[in-house]
Amino acid sequence: MKLSIVTTMYNSASYLLEFYTRITKAASQITPDYEIIFVDDGSPDHSLDVAHQLHLLDAKVKIVQLSRNFGHHKAMATGLKHADGEYVFLIDSDLEEDPALLQNFWDEIHKENKTDVVYGVQEERKGHWFERWSGALYYKVLNSLSDEVKSTKNISTIRLMKRDYVKSLIEYQEHGYYFGPISILVGFNQQSYIFKKNCKERSSYSFFRKYHMFLDSIISFSSKPLYFIFYFGSAVTLFSFIFMIYLIIKKLYWGVAMEGWTTLVVLTSLFGGLIMFFMGLMSVYILHIFKETKNRPFSVVRKIIARDAASLQEMNVKSICEQSRGEV
Repeated sequence: MKLSIVTTMYNSASYLLEFYTRITKAASQITPDYEIIFVDDGSPDHSLDVAHQLHLLDAKVKIVQLSRNFGHHKAMATGLKHADGEYVFLIDSDLEEDPALLQNFWDEIHKENKTDVVYGVQEERKGHWFERWSGALYYKVLNSLSDEVKSTKNISTIRLMKRDYVKSLIEYQEHGYYFGPISILVGFNQQSYIFKKNCKERSSYSFFRKYHMFLDSIISFSSKPLYFIFYFGSAVTLFSFIFMIYLIIKKLYWGVAMEGWTTLVVLTSLFGGLIMFFMGLMSVYILHIFKETKNRPFSVVRKIIARDAASLQEMNVKSICEQSRGEV
């Protein structure tokens, strides 16, 4: 297999027909030896039905159906595990990333033999001002806290990868799986490609989901918060010890004692809040360790729908497309 195209489905029914048409056109211009892998991430709409009809129409279409929704990042990684191509093109099916970009990425990865990955970087981050501001803050904080991962600002899902890189990438099966940082952590020779991303009216990622992803990615790829707690606690302990000695000497030699309860209440509240915050942070680290020790499956594949080109059935293309649009 020369080329594998991997995409995920979640509330994607209205995009799949156009995505299939455009990605098929782009792939056929490169090689006739390709496959399109649709990963159904427990989509609640008719995405699986539309993909199944495309599979009946085209033997190059393969469907990996997950048993439930495992999340976008794990669904992408599961799709990569079932890709057989010498080159693997990863792209979302919602058409925010133009399928025709496959040709651009193909040309870019063949400019130099040493290039293993060409990944997309948004020319300008999509969304309103808060989304752009929070996204910039995320990359800045992650890069400042992580020693191993230095993520490119506004990095996107779309990328073209060689087989050796994909083999190394799918070896990462940790529970707190975040594709962007892990794809950088793998290493190899990676090259960015700047492109313009389209924008949907509404993102499937809510604010709280993005916040949890931000927190979990910091926990997964950085140990600096733990070191900060240790050094902060050490500094407070040293300061408290010195201040205690000072108060004892002041009382014994000059007979002066500190008066007033306001300072005591304020300090108690301050350090009580800091203790709760640090305990909560350490609890999140412990939670990640707990999840990893369970050794649960990374994802569960319910069914794989695939067939050889020789078994392609004679079907009416027009009727299938019309039926798919009717179900969407």
